[in-house]
Amino acid sequence: MDILLVASAFNSLCQRVYAELSDEGHQVDVVLATHGAEAIRTAVRETRPELIIAPMLKTALPEDIWQEHICLIVHPGPPGDRGPSSLDWAIAEGASHWGVTVLQAEAAMDAGAVWAAESFPVPPVGKSDLYRGEASDAASAAVRLAVRRYADGSFKPQPQSDPAVRVVWRDFFRREQRRIDWENDTTQTVLRKLRGADSQPGVLDELCGQEVFLHGGHFEDRLHGHPGQLLATRAGAVCRATRDGAVWIPELRPRKASGDPAPFRRPAASVLASLPAPSLPETAAPLELAPGRTTWSDIRYRQHGDIGFLNFSFPGGAMSTGHCRRLLAAYRYALTRPTSLLVLGGARGFFSNGIHLNVIEAAADPAGESWSNLNAMDDLVEAVLRTTDRMVVAALGGNAAAGGVMLALAADEVWCRTGAVLNPHYRRMGLYGSEFWTYTLPRRVGTDTALQLTTEALPVSAARAARIGLVDRLVEAPAQGFTAEIERLAAELAREPDLAQRIAAKAAARQADEARQPLAEYRRDELARMRAVFFDPQAPYHALRSAFVRKLPNGEARPLAPAGDQVAGGDR
Repeated sequence: MDILLVASAFNSLCQRVYAELSDEGHQVDVVLATHGAEAIRTAVRETRPELIIAPMLKTALPEDIWQEHICLIVHPGPPGDRGPSSLDWAIAEGASHWGVTVLQAEAAMDAGAVWAAESFPVPPVGKSDLYRGEASDAASAAVRLAVRRYADGSFKPQPQSDPAVRVVWRDFFRREQRRIDWENDTTQTVLRKLRGADSQPGVLDELCGQEVFLHGGHFEDRLHGHPGQLLATRAGAVCRATRDGAVWIPELRPRKASGDPAPFRRPAASVLASLPAPSLPETAAPLELAPGRTTWSDIRYRQHGDIGFLNFSFPGGAMSTGHCRRLLAAYRYALTRPTSLLVLGGARGFFSNGIHLNVIEAAADPAGESWSNLNAMDDLVEAVLRTTDRMVVAALGGNAAAGGVMLALAADEVWCRTGAVLNPHYRRMGLYGSEFWTYTLPRRVGTDTALQLTTEALPVSAARAARIGLVDRLVEAPAQGFTAEIERLAAELAREPDLAQRIAAKAAARQADEARQPLAEYRRDELARMRAVFFDPQAPYHALRSAFVRKLPNGEARPLAPAGDQVAGGDR
């Protein structure tokens, strides 16, 4: 069918719906609701869709559109749930399960007839992680079911006036309801509030006399202090005492900043450095966690017999210069361990989205920080490419984009959760790209497909990635079960009798490739193109980056098919 997606942003769910419906043979176009009602009407006239779907919509569709066309709205709540803050309430109320409903648009908000619904578990993770994981899986299944039902022509959607549907209206989740009472809230209550707003809008609080938004929260098992007291920093995060423990907060966002109308998230310690904050001790991030400990670290190594697992999880999947250097140090440590198989990644959530645009934007010299960040990323990717004494598997539990995809391609095998979306391109941020993509991408998918992926700059579903050779193995597992499934598959691979021969063969292949064209040449050529962009003040990259991190209109995706313009790599 011809399907038009209407969305407030081309976010992770919209990208997934776009990619998966395209995989099923539908002609899918996209228009952003932020461009206004007339833009939606124009898109409808031009594409003449048989069906309109809104995967993520913050404003109402124009009345003339939903009256003249079947319009399906994806609502992140179970049938009967109504209101603009459904997931917020699910997390705040400690729901064990929640749902996604695909309903027909009508005048009353979320009140239309139900075309499909799917339930999902609610693990103790951040709202953004839940949205991209369990909620996304349920939404994808519900949308595809609704499309099949519509195409069949015989299905009658269930009116919400049906007595079987329990209607519950939930008001907008107000900022005041997220406020943390450091003197009285337990650690678990603090964590629930932090997780409920880990990406947007954050939890408004006060630090050192300044209003800031707190983003993300993780349990700390040993540090204690007076409730609300700042205790330590670690890997850019800050630890703050609660009534009965402490939590790690990875990122902060100033509510106001002099001369900046749109402050943005960045590592907590760097924001504290700009405030009249007390000097805090820097605690080492434990690479290998002792039994019984539950403290936070964004990089973790563990070993099961002959298999090493190097897990990492950075907010939004963005990797700063510091992230890259610490991960490279951890990778080099992993190479000293007596293993024949090393799994890189393997956690739920983002694998990587490449260089850290927020840290770059906040730097005194964004061009210089872009250059440092890219070289640190290249160092990491090159270390993976030059590993010839063991098999390396990149395990993608979630989305990846730009240099993050190329980091995965440096491994011998790429295993990808079926719900992930890949954006193997840089063009939408005005960049040529690096991370040895000119070597690894054509090597996997061929020159023609590599050119198509990097110039069309459209999201790729996990299924399509497997078909074209971008991914070696699809992992059928829920987000929360991904790590356990990776451990099982890794154990199977480690037991294969020809593993030693495969390691020898990969070493020989690397030597042959190096003789044909050294990795240093790929790196030199890519970096020359990137340096010219970074240090050109007029290059579009700088305006696109600034708009993207501040979530300003110029940085929004505009993927109205057949060709998009300005899709930043991945959903961060």
